[in-house]
Amino acid sequence: MSAKPQGIKLVAANRKARHEYEFLDFVEAGLVLSGSEVKSLREGRVNLGDGYVVFHAGEAWLTGVHISPYPNAGYAQHDPDRARKLLLHRREIASLAAKVEQKGLTLVPTKMYFKNGKIKVELALSRGKRVHDRREELRRRAIARDMERDFVR
Repeated sequence: MSAKPQGIKLVAANRKARHEYEFLDFVEAGLVLSGSEVKSLREGRVNLGDGYVVFHAGEAWLTGVHISPYPNAGYAQHDPDRARKLLLHRREIASLAAKVEQKGLTLVPTKMYFKNGKIKVELALSRGKRVHDRREELRRRAIARDMERDFVR
């Protein structure tokens, strides 16, 4: 038997979410997956773009995440767009559900990675940005970039 891999290996990142949401807090959660999903994740075949978390009957479910079918799975294929259960403590689920319901926030996946051989998802408690907020942020970045360029010269 070989030893389990140590450290963190990034599988996917949701870069689009940083433009559309303002992140307030981050939470790490495990995922309930089938074997073919894990194989597909090892190949990096996942899309977090439209993912979000739904709370139902005291459980947290990750929906909108597409994990492509593993080509060598044979008869045991998985549904690529199914909702996947998140592994969180009961108190964490209750706290996050209350924040999402009362304050109008959203729980969005930002990263998916292997941590000591286990698949983890980084979730961000976030608030949606308005269009003018996005434009303002782009304007600020451009000004900062120009100032940095002038400073270096």
